[in-house]
Amino acid sequence: MLHEIVDFVVQTVGDLGYMGIFIMMFLESTFFPFPSEVVMIPAGYLVYKGEMNMAMVLFCGIAGSLAGALFNYYLAIYAGRAILVRYGRYFFIKETTIIKAENFFQNHGHISTFSGRLIPAVRQLISFPAGLARMNLLSFSIYTTLGATIWVVILTLLGYYIGDNEALVKEYLSTIIYSLLAMIAVGGFIYYKRINKGL
Repeated sequence: MLHEIVDFVVQTVGDLGYMGIFIMMFLESTFFPFPSEVVMIPAGYLVYKGEMNMAMVLFCGIAGSLAGALFNYYLAIYAGRAILVRYGRYFFIKETTIIKAENFFQNHGHISTFSGRLIPAVRQLISFPAGLARMNLLSFSIYTTLGATIWVVILTLLGYYIGDNEALVKEYLSTIIYSLLAMIAVGGFIYYKRINKGL
């Protein structure tokens, strides 16, 4: 099944070019359950084959991620918390969770946005609490871009170097994800300790 999806994405990117990467990464960063792995890894493989340019692939992937995140950010602002409270349960989002997220993002939105972009299943949703808390737009964009850049570069390089070996890609990707989670946990602990000390 995964092989068929990857083939479809490779074909789509090949047909639509860089715009296809932008569109699919935009969708991945909104609330659509569309994994970025099946976009950027095949795109990296196309770079290896000489069919696409690395700089343009990275730019479109990052730009699409930021655009999708901004879509969620403004959706949270203009749709309002009432809609999220009403329909959030369908996405396992409770009102108490929304309130906690709003309060948390008032003080820690920058680190949350950055780290959230590196966590699977979280990066698609991290923009909602940022929008609800009306996090500073420039700060949100900067930290979203930083996190998205790291993730897009990792996936593209995986595709470039081992994109034709699905088993190896899965192995390396799992290792990278666990490593990122470990670094985020350590970084979060250090940040927490510094905040408590008032530094």
